[in-house]
Amino acid sequence: MGRGSTIAARVTGRGPLMAIGGAEDKVKERVILRRFVELAGGAAARIAIIPTASSIEDAGQRYKAIFLTLGVATAEVAYVADRAAALDRATAAPLAGVTGIFIGGGNQMRLAAILGGTPVEALIHERHAAGAVVAGTSAGASILSRHMVAIGASGAGPRARMAQLAAGFGLLDGAIVDQHFRQRDRIGRLLTLVALNPSQLGLGVDEDTAAIIAADGEMAVLGRGTVLVVDGQRMTSDSAGQADGRPLNMTDVTLHVLADGARYDLHGRRPLAIPLPPSGEDPIAQAARRLLYRAVLATDDGRDG
Repeated sequence: MGRGSTIAARVTGRGPLMAIGGAEDKVKERVILRRFVELAGGAAARIAIIPTASSIEDAGQRYKAIFLTLGVATAEVAYVADRAAALDRATAAPLAGVTGIFIGGGNQMRLAAILGGTPVEALIHERHAAGAVVAGTSAGASILSRHMVAIGASGAGPRARMAQLAAGFGLLDGAIVDQHFRQRDRIGRLLTLVALNPSQLGLGVDEDTAAIIAADGEMAVLGRGTVLVVDGQRMTSDSAGQADGRPLNMTDVTLHVLADGARYDLHGRRPLAIPLPPSGEDPIAQAARRLLYRAVLATDDGRDG
């Protein structure tokens, strides 16, 4: 695979992942939710919604109504209220045979504590391995990673012990996903986590934005925000020796800011050529997009993947 091959190779037929930064459009164009439905099979899609991360009682029903409006064949809510329910194999029944799994937002530690190591998590892995798309929004995006952001403070500057990791579902190896990224000023905590775990890529996903990761490790960005990729493979830092709360020194960190339409090779740790927008796009928007594309591509240092 070449340099940076810490993203584990996935077997042929494994479904895509969608890490959504939260607050995705649910009312207007619903671009991200429409793409999820497309990846799940469109009119033939059979969707399971897991609202466990949320304390809002009707969170799952709202997504069910949206997906049914978008024309899926079926959409069912898998209610998992506590650990005892998650350990009951009957609770996982709504996930059997589905082509898409949507994990809602809320508190990712609640997701991990209730679902981790249970038949529900096992069936998520089984369906993903069989080709189902697995999407997570907000907390549901973070838990897709093997190493998940558990807690952390906001702020632009990295500081020692600013954030902590916990075990996620492990559907995505070699990358740490953070969400509500720009809106909640989370760059400092993602930098801190990469400083302590330089083998891991950091993926900071803005609201109403999705990082769509194919089985071959190619990531595509969809939505109105950006995905910040933090690559610390060649980084040097003093993260191991600094006292709690002290600012960190980090040098030779590679950052990529990727907007709608941009693609990134997680295996090779490099941006890929970006398709130009449609010719009918507003000229001002098109010019701005072209400038961004050139800036993104200029960050590739030309080394082999």
